[in-house]
Order: sequence, then structure tokens, then C-alpha cells
Amino acid sequence: MRHHGDVRPAAEDPQTSTALAAHQAGALRWLGGGVMAVVLAVVLGMATVAVAGDTGRRYPLLGFAVIALVLLGVAGVVAGTGALVRTARWRRALAATAWCPGRLRIAGPAIVAFEPEGYDELDPDDERVHLRLLSTAIWRTRAVQRLDGGDVLAAPVGPTEWVLTADGLGTLVGARAAKR
Repeated sequence: MRHHGDVRPAAEDPQTSTALAAHQAGALRWLGGGVMAVVLAVVLGMATVAVAGDTGRRYPLLGFAVIALVLLGVAGVVAGTGALVRTARWRRALAATAWCPGRLRIAGPAIVAFEPEGYDELDPDDERVHLRLLSTAIWRTRAVQRLDGGDVLAAPVGPTEWVLTADGLGTLVGARAAKR
């Protein structure tokens, strides 16, 4: 990871590039899985209609399976598309800003406080950046909670959105400015 004296854009860091590629791969998996579920629903629906037409029997459970596949597929497509858009936005923003080193403090289950390097809690002009994690994945939230008191890198990627990472974390974590 880049450190204080280095002003290269965050996106040029090899670990950041790898984490962005992994985030994009995850987004493509969600998108692909969603599309496959919808296609499977269409094929299952057509097969059920054909078999019902040939035999005259009804297959109500297959109808529920088709509906479930469509709903899950649409959810996967929406999640994958959103993650792809987020990855592109983060990549663009990280190409224009450097990592800011600091310390992470846990302030709640999904609330963190980022203390930029040089932060002095006794100085009334210094402020922590209070953030709410975007991810609801338990494993990602726990991974961030384990960083309590540890060194992290943070970068703003929008007016109220930040990206966090740390050596050994292996991923990027999105967060929004939290209301205090």
C-alpha cells in the first residue's frame, strides 16, 4: 500500500488494482448468475407449458419455481449492475486521488471513524470522519471491525462516499459519511 510521502493516485497501487478487479469480478458473477436464473426460468416455464399442453396435467409447483427464479434473477441482475457501476465510479475516483493513511475506530456495528494521520483528539479543529459501511455482508463488516485501532488507507470517491482498505484486507470497503 502507498504511504504518506507517496502522492501517486490510489488506483495505481497494485493492491488497489487487484481489489478493484476482484470487486468487478464479483459484480460480473452476480450479473451473470442473475441472467442465468432468468434464462432458466424462461426455459423451465416453456417446458412446463409444453408438457402441460401434451399431458393435460397441471404443475403448480413448477410455476412457483419459475416465479422464484425470475425474482432471484432480477435481484442478481440489479445487484450486479449496481456493483459494476460502483466499481467504475471507484476506479475513476481513485485514479484522481491518493490514499490518505490513518487509523480506524469502530463506533458501532456498521459505523466507523477514520482518523487521518496526524489527527489529535485534543485539538478542537481536528475531526474524525464518521462513516457508515455500505456493505451488509457479515464477513465484510467483521473484517472491518477487526481493524479497530489499526492503520488503514482511505480515499474520498464522492462528496459523501469513501473507500477504505488496509494491508492484508484484500478488498475495498465502501462507506458513506454518517450523520452524527
